Amino acid sequence: MKSPAVVNYAPEKGCVEIRELDQPVIGTGDVLLEVANVGVCGSDLHQWTADHSWPVNYPVVLGHEFGGHIIQVGKDVELWQEGDRVVSETAAIISQTNPMTRRGLYNLDPTRKGFGYGVNGAMTKYVKVPARILHHVPDGLPFGQACLTEPCCVAYNAVVKNARIEPGDRVLVLGPGTIGILCAAMARLCGAEVAIVGLAQDAHRLKIAKSYGCEVIIGEAKTWAMARDGLGCDGVIDAAGASITLKIALDLVRPAGWISKVGWGPQPLGFNLDPLVQKNITLQGSFSHNWPVWERVIALLASGQLDVKPIIGGVWPITEWHTAFEKMHHGEVVKAVLKPV
Repeated sequence: MKSPAVVNYAPEKGCVEIRELDQPVIGTGDVLLEVANVGVCGSDLHQWTADHSWPVNYPVVLGHEFGGHIIQVGKDVELWQEGDRVVSETAAIISQTNPMTRRGLYNLDPTRKGFGYGVNGAMTKYVKVPARILHHVPDGLPFGQACLTEPCCVAYNAVVKNARIEPGDRVLVLGPGTIGILCAAMARLCGAEVAIVGLAQDAHRLKIAKSYGCEVIIGEAKTWAMARDGLGCDGVIDAAGASITLKIALDLVRPAGWISKVGWGPQPLGFNLDPLVQKNITLQGSFSHNWPVWERVIALLASGQLDVKPIIGGVWPITEWHTAFEKMHHGEVVKAVLKPV
């Protein structure tokens, strides 16, 4: 049985197309998932435009934000059965003996390979998934929202695990993309006063961020950062895809404050890092997520404490992937969701 799939087939710009692929053959520890919905991530766009900075195993099916129903179970799989509603983590291949994996931080295993770049992802009807990275989706949580568990986990890790927010803190978020808006929403859940910063062309995204209770700033953010006592904001979440935003963060954060950097930027820094030392700033990188983060985020989504509906700009069939990609790429929507046909 063949199904249409969105395939990134070469490293040059625009090398993405629909191909008809056979149904995957699962291993003894895998399940076969019938995909209900799959989110389009900025990394999918970067592979499409060929400005990514990670190795890709071409050709590969894109898509790592997904959920659906189990339709087949490997003979060694326990706890899961056909018909279960699930979402999947992204760490498709890890080393069980790597020291990071043994600590539960398999997201930091250097040999890790993820869906959509290392192995075939979920922008198709069927995807093979190791049972170890599945999570149950409550019946009341639609797949159109549950498929965004992954970016919510990225935000949770950056804001809750890799920052130190206290209620009443003033937190600045740089970059109003999907991750930036979700980070802002997470910081609000932690009790922070939050402002999110973008450019004039980000007006639509900033309007959505405002619906999460954030103040929105176009351009210069120093006035907001210094408003309380002139020393700067308590923390900055750098969710922008440009290295220069780290310089802005160093300038706006207060002495003994913190920066959680979750945005990727391949450009060289080209500026002095002495303020990091002089102001005694904690600079923390944040990458991916692991099992307990997923369980917490699913609970937040299922309870309604975290609502992803405002960021979803529409649902398109897999065969109309190009329209969805273009709308995200040009900032018409924050998050596009695809549905297999």
